[in-house]
Amino acid sequence: MSKHKEKIQKIFEHPTSGNIDFRKLMHALEHYGAKVEISKHNKAKIVVNDVEFTIPIPHDHVLSKDMVVEIRHFLEKAGLTPEKLN
Repeated sequence: MSKHKEKIQKIFEHPTSGNIDFRKLMHALEHYGAKVEISKHNKAKIVVNDVEFTIPIPHDHVLSKDMVVEIRHFLEKAGLTPEKLN
């Protein structure tokens, strides 16, 4: 299994993981076709299948559990779930 697929799968794990590296997740999302733009206001705009999501970049680059849940809901809405990954 690829490291990118593993990062996406961690978003969907139960219980929710609290140690997901923001940068590695962004690279994994880009690998699967997401467009990621980092603003000068320390926010990341993520676009997957024309569904857009904006999230603040954590200072320590580790996503909180609340952020993981928000990203999970966004990915489900955009149709990027572990079952659909190659």
